[in-house]
Amino acid sequence: VQLQASGGGLAQAGGSLRLSCAASGRAFSMYNMGWFRQAPGKEREFVATIGWITGIVDYADSVKGRFTISRDNAKNTVYLQMNSLKPEDTALYYCAADRDTRTIKTSPQYWGQGTQVTVSS
Repeated sequence: VQLQASGGGLAQAGGSLRLSCAASGRAFSMYNMGWFRQAPGKEREFVATIGWITGIVDYADSVKGRFTISRDNAKNTVYLQMNSLKPEDTALYYCAADRDTRTIKTSPQYWGQGTQVTVSS
């Protein structure tokens, strides 16, 4: 599976951005998908995941109620809608994929390149 993230950019605090992650390869619908981010000087952290069987979503506490993860299996794409953005959301955002629900949040098998999100105050 190859992943290509896009949609990053500059937003003002309180604004919105939508990230997309297009996957190539077969059986996209059978992969759990996730978004992670890494701010300068910090470790990469989990943001959100969506399961491939149940579609169950999970979010980091820091983004609950503001971010929404979704997927379109027909388009082999996963999205991250980010609303009410804060300066602390500034980071390089990565999408990831894993068949195993036990590891999608901690050590995903496949990673895309990052897309930069910058939120100004």
